[in-house]
Amino acid sequence: MLLEKEITFIPATVGRFAPVVIGIPDKKRVAAYARVSTDNEEQQSSYEAQVDYYTRQIEENPAWKMVEVYSDEGISATSTKKRDGFNRMIADSLDGKIDLIITKSVSRFARNTVDTLTTVRQLKEKGVEVFFEKENIYTMDSKGELLITIMSSLAQEESRSISENVTWGQRKRFADGKVSLPYGRFLGYEKGEDGLPKIVDSEAEVVRLIYKMFFEGKAINAIVTELENKEITTPCGKRKWHRGTVLSILSNEKYCGNALLQKTYTVDFLTKEKKINNGEIPQYFVENSHPAIIPPETFDLVQHELKKRKQGGNKKCGNNVLSGKIICGDCGDVYGSKIWHSTSKYKRTIWQCNSKFKNKCSTPHFNGESIKKAFVDCFNSILSNEKEIISGCETVIKTLTDTTAIDKETILLNDELKIVNGLLKECVEENATIALNQAEYNERYDGLSERFTDIKEKLKGLDEKRLEQTVKQKSLRKFIRTLKKQENLITEFDESLWFHLLDNITVFADKKLTFKFKDGLNIDWTI
Repeated sequence: MLLEKEITFIPATVGRFAPVVIGIPDKKRVAAYARVSTDNEEQQSSYEAQVDYYTRQIEENPAWKMVEVYSDEGISATSTKKRDGFNRMIADSLDGKIDLIITKSVSRFARNTVDTLTTVRQLKEKGVEVFFEKENIYTMDSKGELLITIMSSLAQEESRSISENVTWGQRKRFADGKVSLPYGRFLGYEKGEDGLPKIVDSEAEVVRLIYKMFFEGKAINAIVTELENKEITTPCGKRKWHRGTVLSILSNEKYCGNALLQKTYTVDFLTKEKKINNGEIPQYFVENSHPAIIPPETFDLVQHELKKRKQGGNKKCGNNVLSGKIICGDCGDVYGSKIWHSTSKYKRTIWQCNSKFKNKCSTPHFNGESIKKAFVDCFNSILSNEKEIISGCETVIKTLTDTTAIDKETILLNDELKIVNGLLKECVEENATIALNQAEYNERYDGLSERFTDIKEKLKGLDEKRLEQTVKQKSLRKFIRTLKKQENLITEFDESLWFHLLDNITVFADKKLTFKFKDGLNIDWTI
């Protein structure tokens, strides 16, 4: 015979804010989280008010025991990765130091739905509850997670909207040609009274020195060493220079008074990940946007030399004046310095092909002084025929100055480009208004697009050809000026002449050399 069940109802006696808590600990350990997203004065007062409010609220409740008011100042909430106060609070919660977290709202906690839900679930697994005051949500409630998902999504959309507004504002400034620089880490400029970049004379001299040394033929590493030896500080005020810093100065168009805007863009408003703009979104090129430190012509010549060195494997990388200047006639690799008998009294430094044993080159090794002496003798031989050489250079300059054929072809290609561009627009508009066969449309569009790209490549080639002629002219004129200044034969190695006049030396078997000068003159020599 079954006994009749007896069920006794036991009402709840302990609530979230009840003065008595069953079990251990006797009091609920409570923490609060406060955050403001900017560092301005108004937000600072808001932050202080939040901290004061939560401190009093927790301390005045006899059922609660204060743990700490965790906080982050001037930090965006779109990701929790860089929020030290928040991350420390979560770590303490997972370590069993906190039972309840109080915060103003879901948007104060995080504006990223994934971060919010992940964090809340981690805390729930450890028995830690979060209370969002504004929304009146307790995460331990059955409806808590649904409400959090909804509120977090709304907060995330708010962040997206703010990000899009900021992005729109930036792109509007770009479209209007408004230029600003990161002055704290940008050498040569400061913000002027009109809000535009203003030249800082002392820093501008450093920029000009870097361009001068590079244009003379010095390697990037040699420029770095020179700047450090002169105790010149970097754009950030540090004594240690890096190759990347020098390359950045040499390749930044802002130094010639122009500005390419929107070089990068933000891929994801949540992660703030930035990416180099390779044509994914529009860019804006503003000419004469601010005063130039480097003449545009000089800047173009440096870009040409940068490209040339890169195509050559960036071989001008050493600090020695000979680095990158001596070429192996067998394999085409550069000569490098090697130390022989480094631990004995016969220690000496020689120069040989870097790939001598790999490629089994027959080219000989040299000591640096013999190469320098050969240059001195070779240069003196040029001085003895100075008038004849200068006359030949001037003839070449006249030929290079004539760009009539290039200009004529450029005009024709630009006219063709306009026509193709018009046909492309007509093609797209027609497809948007008339039901066309899409296979035929795609074939037609792809054909026009390919033609457009081909014309652009041809125009680019003509620009490069024009620049090469300009570079050649500059080199020849510099060569002539240097020869005219040199009245007498030189008796010792001159580093300035070496950089100004010589392109490279090719080494062949039997110690035969070919000196290639920047005017195009090649002189065979034997050591």
